[in-house]
Amino acid sequence: FPGKPGADGSTAGAMRPPAELTKVSLPAYRIEIPDVLLIDAVRVVPKDPYMLQPLDVIQVVVLGTSQEMGPIAGPYAVESTGVVNLGPAYGSVKIEGLTTDEARDEIQRHLASPAGGQLLSPMVSVSLLQMSGLQQIAGEHLVSPDGTINMGVYGNVYVNGMTVQEARHAVEMHLSQFLDRPRISLDVFAYNSKFFYIITEGAGFGEQVARAPVTGNETVLDAVSQVGGLGRASSTKMWIARPAPHGVVGCDQVLPIDWQAITRGASTATNYQLLPGDRLFIAEDRMVAFDGMISKLLNPFERMFGFSLLGSQTIQSVNRLPAGIP
Repeated sequence: FPGKPGADGSTAGAMRPPAELTKVSLPAYRIEIPDVLLIDAVRVVPKDPYMLQPLDVIQVVVLGTSQEMGPIAGPYAVESTGVVNLGPAYGSVKIEGLTTDEARDEIQRHLASPAGGQLLSPMVSVSLLQMSGLQQIAGEHLVSPDGTINMGVYGNVYVNGMTVQEARHAVEMHLSQFLDRPRISLDVFAYNSKFFYIITEGAGFGEQVARAPVTGNETVLDAVSQVGGLGRASSTKMWIARPAPHGVVGCDQVLPIDWQAITRGASTATNYQLLPGDRLFIAEDRMVAFDGMISKLLNPFERMFGFSLLGSQTIQSVNRLPAGIP
């Protein structure tokens, strides 16, 4: 962890772990399972020639309509059957699988026919307003167990282990197979993959493990407060076990914590900043652990003697009963 150089220009303490008043910014966030990404489409233009599909929205403007039959101007959705409904006076036209130019010609032929109102020389303009595939791009996307996000009709994109910028580039490159120079915005909506752990020794009766999400600002004091403080079986002896990077053997870091100094003296020296993967271990109270050990040793004998005493008392009670009484 980088530190500030001293007055003599040295970097003594440069490797000191970050604490309450010397916090550091975490490295660039790496997307992992099961984070949730928020994607918005900035530029989504289909490659030519684009064939109209159901649920697309097109803008249709027609000149030459009559006042009695009403105007044709505005957005029209392509229905699931592949037709666009121009209204009760003009009927429907099947345009699925056509380009916008072909759809324009088809609508123009329909309007000039008796089924479409038999307009005289209608002038038609058709443009694509919204693609149906846009709904598959924008929104929240969960990183699935295989490390990919589902883009609907555009397939899956692998983003596990990438930064936000790398993931955005990967998604844009994937969409470029279907779209013309796509541009998206991508951010992490829910940080679900980075945690630290609080392990409380149970004085001989097991251990409790609590998991807390990392936001980049937690200290030892914050972590202990998340588990409700120290229990009756806990001591004030605690430390942070920080795992070594992958592939590095024998370099795990153990940071002792002075709990009394943190709480009673407001010392910040050992109120360390917690990082992803840290284990905060709270040791047991030795006296409580010793008492628990004695209890576990004596409990079987107590139960055995208690059962023997109960049996003997029962026999004595039966013997005191008058003869002949069942």
